[in-house]
Amino acid sequence: MSKDTTVLVQKQKSVLVGEVVSDKMDKTIVVRVVRTLKHPQFGKVLKREKNFKVHDQNEEAGVGDLVEFQEGRPLSKTKHMYLTRIVKKSGSAALELPE
Repeated sequence: MSKDTTVLVQKQKSVLVGEVVSDKMDKTIVVRVVRTLKHPQFGKVLKREKNFKVHDQNEEAGVGDLVEFQEGRPLSKTKHMYLTRIVKKSGSAALELPE
């Protein structure tokens, strides 16, 4: 008698880097990811942009920040990405003066 073993292989979660374009929603930021590709026939370099809604639990990221995020389980109809870290803060946050 032989034993059947089942091996579960998890899909690797995609990790993307982009710039925050909006932080007006609660615990959600909109991140624009820009990628370049070469046209297969003509060779022209094209720029493609896509916006992702990313879950920001602690509301740390602001507009202009460079952030890294990854794929996860869906939180809503359009939000299925999670913020992993802030790569670079924008300079505008440092210019704000406390009252």
